[in-house]
Amino acid sequence: MKKILLSGVLVGALVCLGLPAVVFGSSQTSNPGFKQDMKNAGGDTKDAAKSAGHDMKKDADKTGHAVKRDTKRATHKTERATDRAARKIKRKTDPD
Repeated sequence: MKKILLSGVLVGALVCLGLPAVVFGSSQTSNPGFKQDMKNAGGDTKDAAKSAGHDMKKDADKTGHAVKRDTKRATHKTERATDRAARKIKRKTDPD
């Protein structure tokens, strides 16, 4: 009888001490807490800022190349038109 009573007390003590440890221990691993949430939020913000910066640089490069290309086209077109106009004026002013 003493053996059964002692085993019951030990099982009861383990349940009383072990159950809260399991419950509270598992809740801490699933919920890291406010501090970790703030760290995660900061990391996410950093990653978002990096991504936005990379996208802005890419768009700026594209825009810069487009401006350079369009400026070069306009310059050459103006040059051709000027040459054409100069030839036309020269033909009209040259004596035949």
